[in-house]
Amino acid sequence: MSTFKIKTGDTVKVIAGKDKDKEGKVISVDRKKGKVLVEGINMITKHEKPSAANQNGGIVQKEAPIDASNVMYVHKGKATRIGFKIENGKKVRFAKSTGDIVD
Repeated sequence: MSTFKIKTGDTVKVIAGKDKDKEGKVISVDRKKGKVLVEGINMITKHEKPSAANQNGGIVQKEAPIDASNVMYVHKGKATRIGFKIENGKKVRFAKSTGDIVD
């Protein structure tokens, strides 16, 4: 993808998959693989060995990456598409449903 419309910190809604219609905050974005990590979405169970960070180890629940095409930006409580436009010489993101500038 040449331009990535979802950024870290955005609130997104899942539009496809097992967690459809759930919302969460983006933790990280992997531009190379086209994936995003969203709080509380696509939870997996992982068996971890004891380590310095986790003394006991055991079974841990954590988020797994989800494809960026399966999430949509949430603006004013509604999922909307994101576009780009030049405003005052700067490239900014805007919500296509309302035309409001996002950042």
